[in-house]
Amino acid sequence: MSENSQFRFPGATGVGSLPGGDAREAAKTAAGSFEDFPFLAELPARGPGADMIGRTAGMLVELYARVEPSGWRLGDRPGRDTRRARSWLGEDLDALEEFTQDYAGDLKVQAVGPWTLAAALELRNGEAALSDPGACRDLAASLAEGLHLHLAELRRRVPGARLVLQLDEPSLTAVLRGQVRTASGYRTHRAVDRQIVEATLRDVIGAHDPGPVVVHSCAPDVPFALLRRAGAAAVSFDASLLTERDDEAIGEAVEGGTRLFAGVVPGTDGPLSDPAGSVRGVRTLWRRLGLNPGLLAETVTVTPACGLAGASPAYARQALAHCARAARSLADNPE
Repeated sequence: MSENSQFRFPGATGVGSLPGGDAREAAKTAAGSFEDFPFLAELPARGPGADMIGRTAGMLVELYARVEPSGWRLGDRPGRDTRRARSWLGEDLDALEEFTQDYAGDLKVQAVGPWTLAAALELRNGEAALSDPGACRDLAASLAEGLHLHLAELRRRVPGARLVLQLDEPSLTAVLRGQVRTASGYRTHRAVDRQIVEATLRDVIGAHDPGPVVVHSCAPDVPFALLRRAGAAAVSFDASLLTERDDEAIGEAVEGGTRLFAGVVPGTDGPLSDPAGSVRGVRTLWRRLGLNPGLLAETVTVTPACGLAGASPAYARQALAHCARAARSLADNPE
């Protein structure tokens, strides 16, 4: 078993984003839905700086970004957009602190990972930072330092919590396959060498050493083996996108001690099945892999398929509560 096997995670949590713009209401929902695994809510509906790219750009050290018509672009100095991102993050931290008084347990916080950030942030010439290996290295180093400071602030505010860092990497597969489009839209940036991708992720994951890091992607073809080698304690994914091609990598990950955050509850409004039905696919996967059903509850954490920013507030609350019930179903009846 790998060093990741030392980490155990509770049965359910959220992915990160919620609808609306009220930080206190979001913190109340995130903390109240999961008594043993709350998360720091993100509210992108507030606008630029509250979106996941702008929020993480505001955490960077000695690198700054501003909003351009084409997206977020790196600049020389902090401006209005950086200040707004930091202000909203401060509001969210204040609200989280209020609703986690005397909390002792796991607490998840999210930030964009280095490769999705490199694919999204523009250089001065308008091309993605992904186009410049030196810029990618600088960005990853700045992100690692910023995350270290962010986590220290969270430890100060919620001293009893064990912090779980989630790195959001929805663009990771596109980076590996050379599918990230250039500014013109007519070409794509060349694929980044897998060893470089892995080493960079390992460095950023190390910002939370010795704490656990989850890497999340709601895109198809999540590179489970690469993430496991990079040091991820868990991989978070949209379970509806799995195919039997993923079986071998998932089986090896589980046997190596990697935990699975299975996104089984839809992220947008719609009818919800019964809790047992929501995790039926997870049980089926387990049988297909020939894994011990008794390992299910300690290996799988149930989440929504992706963030809930596009859902209605009522559905978002229902979806989180449904995740908690589905996790109990998995624990009570693994077979």
